[in-house]
Amino acid sequence: MAEPLRNTDDGHHAGQQAGDHAGQQAGDPDVARLWADVVATARRTVADGLVVGTSGNVSARVGDLVLVTPSGVPYDRLTPADLTGVDLTGRQVLGTLVPTSELPMHLAVYRTTDARAVVHTHAVHATAVSTLVTELPGVHYMAGALGGLIRVAPYAAYGTDELAQNMLHALAGRSGCLLRNHGTITYGATLDQAYDRTAQLEWMCRLWLTASSVPGLTPSLLTEAQVAEAGERLKGYGQRR
Repeated sequence: MAEPLRNTDDGHHAGQQAGDHAGQQAGDPDVARLWADVVATARRTVADGLVVGTSGNVSARVGDLVLVTPSGVPYDRLTPADLTGVDLTGRQVLGTLVPTSELPMHLAVYRTTDARAVVHTHAVHATAVSTLVTELPGVHYMAGALGGLIRVAPYAAYGTDELAQNMLHALAGRSGCLLRNHGTITYGATLDQAYDRTAQLEWMCRLWLTASSVPGLTPSLLTEAQVAEAGERLKGYGQRR
């Protein structure tokens, strides 16, 4: 999604100017550290079984710069020199590797929320659930940590603006959703938070599938109000700094 070169009034190419600016950003130690965190998070999705091969993708935002995993490159091969970044329009300003094909989803999240990190996976249990229901049943109160009962975005081809729009509707008031016949997407204020929400969503999907598989029994479910109450209580959970 790199923007083609175009002439400017002073006779220079806009693409060259972007490259000069990108060089300054690439040398920024904060950007370098964030890229290392993006790569580490992507590798974690593989180690934890949330993706296979090069499926799924990870991004993080700093200012108007979005660092994102490149398309089709195994995460264990990524190095600091492979830093890949785009602006909020999708114009590539850092690196030479092609950004992930799911860039429209990532950018849609950043344009419409306060997200600083996005994690997309093809987690098995979550993807299985996406083929069965239009909303993950309220099998556990931790749905409240993602804003409420988890919706399933209607199917659209990967990498399309249609998929990004379907996702945004499913994310309304939520920090995560399922993508029908596809996987999961979550966001957060940090990469750790976005990743934890992904792992929690996969766990809830696995829980519901497990409980639903017992012959002759039906899982008890929480109401939307109960999930919302849990969500409010969870806002005060953990240590205060």
